[in-house]
Amino acid sequence: MKRLALWILTAFLVFGAGFAAAADVLLGAGDVLRISVYGSPDLSLETRVSEAGEITFPLVGTVAVGGLAVSSAEKKIGGLLESGGFLRKAQVNIIVTTLQSQQVSVLGQVNRPGRYPLEGKRTLMDMLAMAGGLGAEGGDAVSLIRKRGGTTSKEVVDIVDMVRTGDFKRDLDLAGNDVVYVERAPRFYIYGEVQRPGAFRLERAMTVLQALSVGGGLTQRGTERGIRIKRRDADGKLQILDAKHDDLLQVDDVVYVKESLF
Repeated sequence: MKRLALWILTAFLVFGAGFAAAADVLLGAGDVLRISVYGSPDLSLETRVSEAGEITFPLVGTVAVGGLAVSSAEKKIGGLLESGGFLRKAQVNIIVTTLQSQQVSVLGQVNRPGRYPLEGKRTLMDMLAMAGGLGAEGGDAVSLIRKRGGTTSKEVVDIVDMVRTGDFKRDLDLAGNDVVYVERAPRFYIYGEVQRPGAFRLERAMTVLQALSVGGGLTQRGTERGIRIKRRDADGKLQILDAKHDDLLQVDDVVYVKESLF
Protein backbone atom coordinates (compact mmCIF):
# COMPACT_ATOMS: atom_id res chain seq x y z
CA MET A 1 0.00 0.00 0.00
CA LYS A 2 2.86 2.35 0.83
CA ARG A 3 4.50 1.77 -2.55
CA LEU A 4 1.17 2.46 -4.27
CA ALA A 5 0.71 5.67 -2.27
CA LEU A 6 4.21 6.84 -3.20
CA TRP A 7 3.61 5.99 -6.86
CA ILE A 8 0.37 7.98 -6.88
CA LEU A 9 2.10 10.89 -5.14
CA THR A 10 4.99 10.88 -7.60
CA ALA A 11 2.61 10.76 -10.57
CA PHE A 12 0.63 13.63 -9.08
CA LEU A 13 3.80 15.66 -8.64
CA VAL A 14 5.16 15.03 -12.12
CA PHE A 15 1.96 15.51 -14.10
CA GLY A 16 0.49 18.20 -11.86
CA ALA A 17 3.38 20.58 -12.38
CA GLY A 18 2.00 21.74 -15.69
CA PHE A 19 -0.96 23.37 -13.95
CA ALA A 20 1.08 25.77 -11.84
CA ALA A 21 -0.11 29.34 -12.21
CA ALA A 22 2.03 31.40 -14.58
CA ALA A 23 3.40 34.69 -13.31
CA ASP A 24 6.09 37.20 -14.22
CA VAL A 25 9.63 36.29 -13.32
CA LEU A 26 11.39 38.71 -10.97
CA LEU A 27 14.77 39.69 -12.39
CA GLY A 28 17.96 39.61 -10.37
CA ALA A 29 21.75 39.45 -10.47
CA GLY A 30 23.15 36.90 -12.91
CA ASP A 31 20.04 36.62 -15.09
CA VAL A 32 20.76 36.71 -18.82
CA LEU A 33 18.28 38.73 -20.87
CA ARG A 34 17.64 38.84 -24.61
CA ILE A 35 16.11 42.24 -25.35
CA SER A 36 14.60 43.39 -28.61
CA VAL A 37 12.69 46.49 -29.70
CA TYR A 38 10.09 46.16 -32.43
CA GLY A 39 11.18 47.94 -35.60
CA SER A 40 14.67 48.72 -34.24
CA PRO A 41 16.93 45.69 -34.76
CA ASP A 42 20.02 47.77 -33.94
CA LEU A 43 18.79 47.99 -30.32
CA SER A 44 18.65 44.23 -29.86
CA LEU A 45 21.15 42.72 -27.44
CA GLU A 46 21.79 39.95 -24.95
CA THR A 47 23.07 41.07 -21.57
CA ARG A 48 23.53 39.87 -18.00
CA VAL A 49 22.08 41.65 -14.96
CA SER A 50 24.94 42.92 -12.79
CA GLU A 51 25.36 42.30 -9.06
CA ALA A 52 23.88 45.75 -8.55
CA GLY A 53 20.76 44.65 -10.46
CA GLU A 54 21.51 46.82 -13.49
CA ILE A 55 21.97 46.46 -17.24
CA THR A 56 23.39 48.83 -19.83
CA PHE A 57 21.06 49.48 -22.74
CA PRO A 58 21.85 51.36 -25.97
CA LEU A 59 20.93 55.07 -26.01
CA VAL A 60 19.55 55.17 -22.44
CA GLY A 61 22.58 53.82 -20.54
CA THR A 62 22.27 52.15 -17.14
CA VAL A 63 18.86 50.73 -16.25
CA ALA A 64 18.01 49.22 -12.85
CA VAL A 65 15.94 46.09 -13.43
CA GLY A 66 16.70 44.04 -10.31
CA GLY A 67 13.52 43.10 -8.46
CA LEU A 68 11.30 44.02 -11.40
CA ALA A 69 8.99 41.61 -13.17
CA VAL A 70 9.80 41.05 -16.84
CA SER A 71 6.79 43.07 -17.98
CA SER A 72 7.77 45.96 -15.69
CA ALA A 73 11.32 45.95 -17.02
CA GLU A 74 9.97 46.05 -20.58
CA LYS A 75 7.80 49.07 -19.75
CA LYS A 76 10.69 50.80 -17.98
CA ILE A 77 13.08 50.48 -20.91
CA GLY A 78 10.34 51.47 -23.35
CA GLY A 79 9.51 54.52 -21.24
CA LEU A 80 13.16 55.61 -21.18
CA LEU A 81 13.41 55.30 -24.98
CA GLU A 82 10.26 57.38 -25.40
CA SER A 83 11.07 60.04 -22.79
CA GLY A 84 14.56 60.43 -24.27
CA GLY A 85 13.05 61.16 -27.67
CA PHE A 86 14.66 58.12 -29.30
CA LEU A 87 11.41 56.40 -30.27
CA ARG A 88 7.84 57.61 -30.47
CA LYS A 89 6.35 54.30 -29.35
CA ALA A 90 8.75 51.67 -28.03
CA GLN A 91 7.62 48.06 -27.91
CA VAL A 92 10.23 46.23 -25.87
CA ASN A 93 10.38 42.45 -25.51
CA ILE A 94 12.54 40.65 -22.94
CA ILE A 95 13.25 36.91 -22.91
CA VAL A 96 15.07 35.49 -19.90
CA THR A 97 17.50 32.97 -21.40
CA THR A 98 19.20 32.11 -18.09
CA LEU A 99 17.39 32.51 -14.78
CA GLN A 100 20.28 32.61 -12.33
CA SER A 101 18.88 34.73 -9.51
CA GLN A 102 15.64 32.89 -8.76
CA GLN A 103 16.50 29.26 -8.14
CA VAL A 104 15.47 26.68 -5.57
CA SER A 105 17.65 23.78 -4.43
CA VAL A 106 15.85 20.43 -4.28
CA LEU A 107 18.00 17.88 -2.46
CA GLY A 108 17.82 14.52 -0.73
CA GLN A 109 15.66 11.60 -1.81
CA VAL A 110 14.29 12.90 -5.12
CA ASN A 111 14.87 11.44 -8.58
CA ARG A 112 16.71 14.47 -9.99
CA PRO A 113 18.29 16.58 -7.22
CA GLY A 114 19.65 19.96 -8.25
CA ARG A 115 18.91 23.68 -8.58
CA TYR A 116 15.78 24.64 -10.49
CA PRO A 117 14.66 28.02 -11.83
CA LEU A 118 11.73 29.65 -10.12
CA GLU A 119 9.84 30.73 -13.21
CA GLY A 120 6.85 32.58 -11.88
CA LYS A 121 4.86 31.41 -8.87
CA ARG A 122 5.94 27.97 -7.73
CA THR A 123 4.98 25.92 -4.70
CA LEU A 124 6.65 23.11 -2.81
CA MET A 125 4.81 20.47 -4.83
CA ASP A 126 5.72 22.19 -8.12
CA MET A 127 9.43 22.04 -7.32
CA LEU A 128 9.24 18.39 -6.26
CA ALA A 129 7.62 17.69 -9.63
CA MET A 130 10.45 19.47 -11.44
CA ALA A 131 12.91 17.25 -9.55
CA GLY A 132 11.14 14.13 -10.82
CA GLY A 133 9.13 13.37 -7.69
CA LEU A 134 10.13 11.33 -4.66
CA GLY A 135 12.83 8.68 -4.98
CA ALA A 136 12.38 5.09 -3.87
CA GLU A 137 13.95 5.89 -0.49
CA GLY A 138 12.02 9.13 0.01
CA GLY A 139 10.10 9.59 3.23
CA ASP A 140 6.85 11.36 3.95
CA ALA A 141 8.55 14.39 5.50
CA VAL A 142 9.97 17.23 3.41
CA SER A 143 12.02 19.98 5.04
CA LEU A 144 11.75 23.51 3.66
CA ILE A 145 14.56 25.90 4.64
CA ARG A 146 13.88 29.55 3.89
CA LYS A 147 15.58 32.88 4.51
CA ARG A 148 13.30 35.85 5.08
CA GLY A 149 14.47 39.20 6.41
CA GLY A 150 17.85 37.83 7.42
CA THR A 151 16.27 35.01 9.46
CA THR A 152 16.54 31.34 8.52
CA SER A 153 13.56 29.10 9.27
CA LYS A 154 12.81 25.43 8.77
CA GLU A 155 9.40 23.85 8.28
CA VAL A 156 8.64 20.15 7.96
CA VAL A 157 5.74 19.28 5.66
CA ASP A 158 4.13 15.83 5.51
CA ILE A 159 3.39 15.73 1.80
CA VAL A 160 1.93 12.22 1.76
CA ASP A 161 -0.66 13.23 4.33
CA MET A 162 -1.33 16.42 2.38
CA VAL A 163 -2.16 14.44 -0.78
CA ARG A 164 -4.22 11.85 1.07
CA THR A 165 -6.39 14.47 2.76
CA GLY A 166 -6.51 16.88 -0.16
CA ASP A 167 -5.59 19.75 2.18
CA PHE A 168 -2.98 21.83 0.38
CA LYS A 169 -2.71 24.69 2.84
CA ARG A 170 0.89 23.66 3.50
CA ASP A 171 1.82 23.56 -0.18
CA LEU A 172 3.88 26.67 0.49
CA ASP A 173 4.96 29.28 -2.07
CA LEU A 174 8.71 29.32 -2.68
CA ALA A 175 11.21 32.11 -3.31
CA GLY A 176 14.73 32.28 -4.70
CA ASN A 177 17.42 30.41 -2.70
CA ASP A 178 14.91 28.31 -0.75
CA VAL A 179 16.07 24.76 -0.06
CA VAL A 180 13.77 21.73 -0.28
CA TYR A 181 15.16 18.58 1.34
CA VAL A 182 13.43 15.20 1.16
CA GLU A 183 14.34 13.05 4.14
CA ARG A 184 15.17 9.38 3.81
CA ALA A 185 12.29 7.19 4.95
CA PRO A 186 12.64 5.92 8.55
CA ARG A 187 13.81 2.33 8.94
CA PHE A 188 13.71 -0.62 11.27
CA TYR A 189 15.95 -3.67 11.38
CA ILE A 190 15.11 -7.33 11.79
CA TYR A 191 17.43 -10.28 12.25
CA GLY A 192 17.62 -13.72 13.76
CA GLU A 193 15.34 -16.54 12.69
CA VAL A 194 13.55 -14.78 9.81
CA GLN A 195 13.67 -15.52 6.10
CA ARG A 196 14.90 -12.07 4.99
CA PRO A 197 16.89 -10.30 7.72
CA GLY A 198 17.95 -6.72 7.01
CA ALA A 199 16.88 -3.07 7.09
CA PHE A 200 13.39 -2.14 5.88
CA ARG A 201 11.18 0.91 5.53
CA LEU A 202 9.18 1.68 8.66
CA GLU A 203 5.57 2.23 7.69
CA ARG A 204 3.15 4.29 9.73
CA ALA A 205 1.73 2.47 12.75
CA MET A 206 3.71 -0.63 11.86
CA THR A 207 3.33 -3.56 14.24
CA VAL A 208 5.74 -6.33 15.17
CA LEU A 209 3.59 -8.81 13.25
CA GLN A 210 3.80 -6.66 10.12
CA ALA A 211 7.57 -6.44 10.57
CA LEU A 212 7.76 -10.24 10.67
CA SER A 213 5.82 -10.34 7.41
CA VAL A 214 8.23 -7.89 5.78
CA GLY A 215 11.07 -10.09 6.95
CA GLY A 216 9.55 -13.03 5.11
CA GLY A 217 8.21 -14.75 8.20
CA LEU A 218 9.94 -17.13 10.58
CA THR A 219 12.41 -19.80 9.63
CA GLN A 220 11.72 -23.37 10.70
CA ARG A 221 13.79 -22.73 13.81
CA GLY A 222 12.13 -19.43 14.70
CA THR A 223 9.57 -18.89 17.43
CA GLU A 224 7.05 -16.10 17.90
CA ARG A 225 7.48 -16.45 21.66
CA GLY A 226 11.07 -15.32 21.42
CA ILE A 227 10.80 -11.88 19.84
CA ARG A 228 12.72 -8.94 21.32
CA ILE A 229 12.93 -5.27 20.41
CA LYS A 230 16.20 -3.43 20.93
CA ARG A 231 15.48 0.29 21.25
CA ARG A 232 17.39 3.40 22.29
CA ASP A 233 15.63 5.67 24.75
CA ALA A 234 15.77 9.48 24.75
CA ASP A 235 19.14 9.37 26.54
CA GLY A 236 20.60 6.89 24.06
CA LYS A 237 20.50 3.99 26.51
CA LEU A 238 19.77 0.59 24.98
CA GLN A 239 16.57 -1.12 26.08
CA ILE A 240 15.64 -4.73 25.35
CA LEU A 241 11.89 -5.26 25.36
CA ASP A 242 9.74 -8.37 25.13
CA ALA A 243 7.63 -7.88 22.00
CA LYS A 244 4.01 -8.71 21.34
CA HIS A 245 2.43 -8.97 17.90
CA ASP A 246 0.47 -5.73 18.21
CA ASP A 247 3.31 -3.62 19.63
CA LEU A 248 4.13 -0.60 17.47
CA LEU A 249 7.65 -0.17 16.15
CA GLN A 250 9.63 3.05 16.37
CA VAL A 251 12.34 4.51 14.15
CA ASP A 252 15.58 2.47 14.21
CA ASP A 253 14.10 -0.34 16.29
CA VAL A 254 15.93 -3.64 15.96
CA VAL A 255 13.66 -6.70 16.02
CA TYR A 256 15.34 -9.98 17.02
CA VAL A 257 13.68 -13.37 16.59
CA LYS A 258 15.13 -16.10 18.76
CA GLU A 259 15.57 -19.73 17.90
CA SER A 260 13.07 -22.18 19.30
CA LEU A 261 14.38 -24.46 22.02
CA PHE A 262 12.24 -27.36 20.79
